[in-house]
Amino acid sequence: MKYRFRMIVSSLFLITILLLLFSYAMFQGGFVSWFLFFSFLPILLYEAVVLLYPIRKWQVSRKLSHYITNAGGAVTVKVKIKRRFPFPLYYCIIEDMLADSLKKVDNGKEKYQYMHQADQLFIGRRMKRVLFPGFKRTFSFSYRLEQIPRGVHSFPKVRIRTGDFFGLVKKDHIYAVNDSLVVPPIARPFLLEEQIRNQQEGNVLSSSLRLNNVNLATGIREYLPGDRVSWIDWKQTARKNTMMTKEFEQERGTSRIIVLEACNISNPIVFEGMVEVTYALLTHFKKQSLESGLLTVGKDTSFFASIHAQGDFDRLKEHITKLQPSKNDMFSMGVEHQWSKLVSGGTLLFVVGNMEKPFVEMIKKVRQRAKHICILFIRPAQQHTYSTPFVRQLQAFGVDVFEMTERELMKTPLEVKRI
Repeated sequence: MKYRFRMIVSSLFLITILLLLFSYAMFQGGFVSWFLFFSFLPILLYEAVVLLYPIRKWQVSRKLSHYITNAGGAVTVKVKIKRRFPFPLYYCIIEDMLADSLKKVDNGKEKYQYMHQADQLFIGRRMKRVLFPGFKRTFSFSYRLEQIPRGVHSFPKVRIRTGDFFGLVKKDHIYAVNDSLVVPPIARPFLLEEQIRNQQEGNVLSSSLRLNNVNLATGIREYLPGDRVSWIDWKQTARKNTMMTKEFEQERGTSRIIVLEACNISNPIVFEGMVEVTYALLTHFKKQSLESGLLTVGKDTSFFASIHAQGDFDRLKEHITKLQPSKNDMFSMGVEHQWSKLVSGGTLLFVVGNMEKPFVEMIKKVRQRAKHICILFIRPAQQHTYSTPFVRQLQAFGVDVFEMTERELMKTPLEVKRI
């Protein structure tokens, strides 16, 4: 509607100027009046052609140097415009319209120094260039996006504005050019100062996260990507002429599930810390072939019973990449709705950003189902006074509580200290 209105106004303006000049030449007569009319006639004709020139038929494409990069990485974007008829245009203003998810930055571990001032990481990215195409059939511009945050970011549209030399005619069109950039979190190394105990076996989670995973071989099966070399049964491999591995039955107490809070996390930097810590643990478990799973509780509650197979881990990684916190859901109620998925007798590791009374009451209930519970509490250092009473209640109930503030999150490797 706005485009049509602008076309009508521009057309009436050009027609009015033409009629005024023609009327002046007819009534005034003489060389000067007709000279003015014929002098302005080429300009008015150019203005009319610009007005009718169909820029919506241009072919606009976008190319990214990478379509997958890690959080905090960079990518180069090239926008290319191609047109059939090389009509002379004085200028073109090209704007790549970015998604709101790209209006913040991720500068690696340095972002955690702004945990109490999360607004410092929000910026207004506007990728706009002015080009002078002239008679060119093809023209383009490139720009670089740096410090890209975690998530799946869309590049939905490209906007082009152009016009004549004098600014009498202006044209504007938005092109649907859809591209996506996938940015998973970085798997950072992880150290624990205190250990998550396996109460029955007496094993501990050492500072290098070497959880003992004692298994019993119960059979054989074909080799799958991700299986350890030590599991290969060489005798059966030679006998059947195909790679065979031992199949194990998990002993009691070796299963562990990470429960990630994705509800009511108002501080985006705290949530990014929760995601990074969760992904670091899961990546370590995967490398060590430890039986583990993930439950994320939020708007889209998801459960991954195992990350042993590479396909399962890839789906989990995709989920964590897209994960964003919900605003209205309650974490404690969400966990209670997932009772059946929590392993009875196993180890539960909660990664949370809130410490409130409903959460403490829920932990007391779930404590009866799990052999051991550990809580990783990620918070700004200034929040200590508010959460202390709840932490003491959990510790009195036999729950190990560890905390991570901006100080621990900025270290390499990640370190956790017991409260």
